[in-house]
Amino acid sequence: MNEVTLIGIDLGKHVFHLHAQDAKGHEVFRKKLSRAQLIPFFSNLKAVTVVMEACPGAHWLARKLDAMGHQAKLISA
Repeated sequence: MNEVTLIGIDLGKHVFHLHAQDAKGHEVFRKKLSRAQLIPFFSNLKAVTVVMEACPGAHWLARKLDAMGHQAKLISA
């Protein structure tokens, strides 16, 4: 399996959709996680770049991910 370097998150209230890519931009996996599963999933993952749409909840999540060693990037809507 290719090594994940980038994860995009579609933020939601109860369910989050993740799309992971390798360094060449090829899809590695797609996952659907609940709110309770999201933080434990990233805490067990090596440091990657995480991209998500900027919103109030995204800023909180970005701070959590940065504390775990990931690089969080917020993009405009």
